[in-house]
Amino acid sequence: MAEGGKDWSFTSHVGEDLRGVDLSGADLRRARLDRADLEGADLSGADLRKASLRDANLMKAALDGADLRGARLVKARLGLSNLQGARLDGADMRGIRGKYAVWREANWWDAIMDESLTKALSKKWPKD
Repeated sequence: MAEGGKDWSFTSHVGEDLRGVDLSGADLRRARLDRADLEGADLSGADLRKASLRDANLMKAALDGADLRGARLVKARLGLSNLQGARLDGADMRGIRGKYAVWREANWWDAIMDESLTKALSKKWPKD
């Protein structure tokens, strides 16, 4: 866990209003954030391995450098969010809206996502 980061691992925040919350560098492993409103939240560098973010609002959220390996983001809203350098190995991102997010240096091709989004991302953020 990052210096001074919060430990929310294995906690449940289903449907909570967490807009603008600072969870940068936090330990959120296996946290349940389904349907949570995380608009504008700072999750940069957070450990979200195997966290559940189904139907979460992550609009304008900072996820740069976050570890989302194995996370479930089914139908999450990621519009205008920053996923730069995020680890996405095995993340379930089916049904997400994230065409207008920043995917630079994020390994989106190792995530599970809809073919339509894969096509859109491969044009704008090609695999190196």
